[in-house]
Amino acid sequence: MKKWLAFAMIAIVLVIATACGSQSNSSGDKSSSNAEAKSKDDSSSVSGQIIVGGSTALQPLAEAAKEGFNQKYPDAQVQIQGGGSGTGLSNVTNGSFNIGMSDIFAESASDIPADQLVDHKVAVVAMTAAVNKDAGVTNLSQDDLIKVFTGKVTNWKEVGGNDVKITLVNRPDGSGTRATFDEFALKGATPAKGIEQDASDTVKKIISTTKGAVGYLALSYFDDSDDSVVAMSLDGVKPTVENVQTGKFPVWAYEHMYTKGEPKGVAKAFIDYMLSDDVQGSLVEKQGYLPVTKMMVERDASGKQTDK
Repeated sequence: MKKWLAFAMIAIVLVIATACGSQSNSSGDKSSSNAEAKSKDDSSSVSGQIIVGGSTALQPLAEAAKEGFNQKYPDAQVQIQGGGSGTGLSNVTNGSFNIGMSDIFAESASDIPADQLVDHKVAVVAMTAAVNKDAGVTNLSQDDLIKVFTGKVTNWKEVGGNDVKITLVNRPDGSGTRATFDEFALKGATPAKGIEQDASDTVKKIISTTKGAVGYLALSYFDDSDDSVVAMSLDGVKPTVENVQTGKFPVWAYEHMYTKGEPKGVAKAFIDYMLSDDVQGSLVEKQGYLPVTKMMVERDASGKQTDK
C-alpha cells in the first residue's frame, strides 16, 4: 500500500512538472513569435518611394548604403541621383527631392531658405587636387596650387614636374565639391576657365585619359589599384584620413542630407539608416569617407575650424 502511494505521488509530481515546462515553452514560443512579428511589422511598415539627389561626392556612399537599406526594408524604394549640391538644395526646397545631398551648408547658398531645411550630417568628405600621372607632381605648396588653378602656371615643369602642358578640369558653379575646394584649397581664389564637368566620375575619367590634366576629387574617388590619377599632397601633408581627422589637411567638408522639415516615412528611415552602426561603423570608411563622430575638429557654416 505504501509502495502504491509512493508511486502515485511520483506520478503526480511528474505530471505537474511536465505541464509547467509545457506552459513555459509555450510562453517562450509566443514571446519569440511576437518579437519576430514585431520585427517584420517594423520593416513592412516602411514602404513607398523617395528620391535622394544632389552632391556627387556623397553619391557613392548613398548608393552603397542603399543596398543594405533595401534588404532591411524590402517594401521601400530609394532612387539616388547626382546633379551637384546646388541641385540637391534647390530640389529639396521645391519638393522635387525628398532628401537633398550637399557638401555645403544650406546657409552658404544665398538663394536657399535654409530656415525651412533640417540638416542631417551623415559623414565627412575630404578632397584634394587630382592630377594625371604624367604631370610628374605629387605635392604642391598651397601657393603653387593656387597658381596652377588660376592659370598663372601653365606647364608642370614650372612647379617641379614634367614638361607637360596643364589642362584644368573644373566643376561648375553650384557644385559643393568646387565650393569646398575653392574655399579651403584655393583660399577663395577663382579658378581659370578649363574643361567643365558636372559629375565627379566624369572628372576622374578626363583626368585619367588627358596628359597633364588636373582637377579635384573626393578621396572616395581615388583607387589604390588605379595609378592613372594621383591624389595631390598639400604643403607636404598627405590627404589621409588621420590628417583630415586632426585638422592637418584642411580640404574637407561635412556631407549633409537635408530635408524640408522633419523627415517622415521612408525618408526618415533612410536617414536613420545612414546614421546607424551599419553605415557609420564600417561602410563610411570603406567608401573613403570619415564618420562625423571620429573628427577631432569641427566647422561651422562660416568655414571656421575649431578643436572639438
